[in-house]
Amino acid sequence: MDIFIGKGREYFNLRSDKLNQHGVICGATGSGKTVTLKIICEELSQIGVPTFLSDVKSDLINLSKVGSPNENVDKRLESMGIDDFEYRNYPINIWDVYGDGGLNLRISISELGPLLLSQVLELNDTQEGIINILFRVADEQGLLLLDLKDVNSMIGYLRDHREELSIRYGNIATSSLSAIQRKLLVLEEEGADEFFGEPTIDIGDFLKRDELGNGIINILDSKRLINKPKLYSIFLLYLFSELFEVLPEIGNPEKPVAVFFFDEAHLLFKNMSKTLLEKLNTVVRLIRSKGVGIFFITQNPLDIPDTVSSQLGTKIIHQLRAFSPKEAAAVKEISKTLRENENFDTVDKILNLETGQALVQTLDAKNIPTKVEEVLIRPPHSSFDNLSSEDIKHIVTNSDFYDKYHASIDRESAYEVLKLKLQEQKLEEERIKQEELMRKEQEKREKEEAKKRKQDRKYLDRGIDSMLGTITRTIGREIARGILGSIKRR
Repeated sequence: MDIFIGKGREYFNLRSDKLNQHGVICGATGSGKTVTLKIICEELSQIGVPTFLSDVKSDLINLSKVGSPNENVDKRLESMGIDDFEYRNYPINIWDVYGDGGLNLRISISELGPLLLSQVLELNDTQEGIINILFRVADEQGLLLLDLKDVNSMIGYLRDHREELSIRYGNIATSSLSAIQRKLLVLEEEGADEFFGEPTIDIGDFLKRDELGNGIINILDSKRLINKPKLYSIFLLYLFSELFEVLPEIGNPEKPVAVFFFDEAHLLFKNMSKTLLEKLNTVVRLIRSKGVGIFFITQNPLDIPDTVSSQLGTKIIHQLRAFSPKEAAAVKEISKTLRENENFDTVDKILNLETGQALVQTLDAKNIPTKVEEVLIRPPHSSFDNLSSEDIKHIVTNSDFYDKYHASIDRESAYEVLKLKLQEQKLEEERIKQEELMRKEQEKREKEEAKKRKQDRKYLDRGIDSMLGTITRTIGREIARGILGSIKRR
């Protein structure tokens, strides 16, 4: 099954059974990358293949709008000898991590898991071990980890119960806990607190067709996200990991199960940690057998690491510019990655391609790279016009998934449970404290009463002693006097 993308010496097609071998679309700004991306998504949708693509400049959502003729399109069609061109639109869903202009796209921390969270945070082995303990304790106590506040709550729990947990799981250093919290703060500042939560995205929702059998084009609004490369990497890794887990092994199907396109890939790979790159490299290699294709869109293909670019079977190169010796050397290096065509000089051709032209190398039936060929990319069936905010809102609110993902869910999770436990603990501590104060007050009163009784007894005893002494003395005097008087009277 062929994917028609334009005209070279003849009409040029990509083999649909080779698109799970991945690819790259590159070129300078304004060279035609976006149009190429659009027409591949259009062709895939028509054969029932769903796609997912990141939209950095909001110039892809017009796939949902029927195209219309204009002077440039008419000239292109005439030069290609196409006289039966049909304008149409395609089914799309718009997604947004921040929930501003699309369906909410979220995943929970529990779904992400300790391994991916540790890699995203770039933790060392000791810190990764603590994250594993954190998840283990949360699982044992039935505590859901939905968002970052749940993780922070669990870190507080580990700190408060460090001694007893260290005996069971190994040493939990407070310095490591503090280091993890600092890295969580950096992630939170990138907007991860909006990304982590529920309802968690169902990966299967990216693999849908409409009622006519057209593959749905899923567009991720990435205007804000692309400036948060770590968050972008989280989603990318989670997406491919989940696809690898849920999809069966099918080898090389007649057409791919789905194709994913990631625009501005040079920003994605910029400053990516070695751990994340290794993980991505592994996933890119393994996901092919699931029938999933990945295309990276970038200005310069050399921005893609060699371990990844070596796995890209289809290469579509628009004009590259060389205004400096370094850029000229880069173009020469790129030309070496292409199978030479004896009909033209590859370097010269790359530098002199017109807008909408591209050098294309793909795979033949035996997975052998074809000779690079100059291709004039066909116009899209869909529109070039921008969509209004009302148009976008209409698409989002009328999506089959709007009710499913519109409202966030805040189930009772680790944060709420531990907060309640802490409140109960504080109340218990306050109750014990009050009881202790009351006991001390009671003891104080009893002591004071005992002291008072003792004093009263002392005063009483003194009074009695004094009275008895007086009586004794009085009696003694009266007797003495009486006796003496008596003796005297006698």
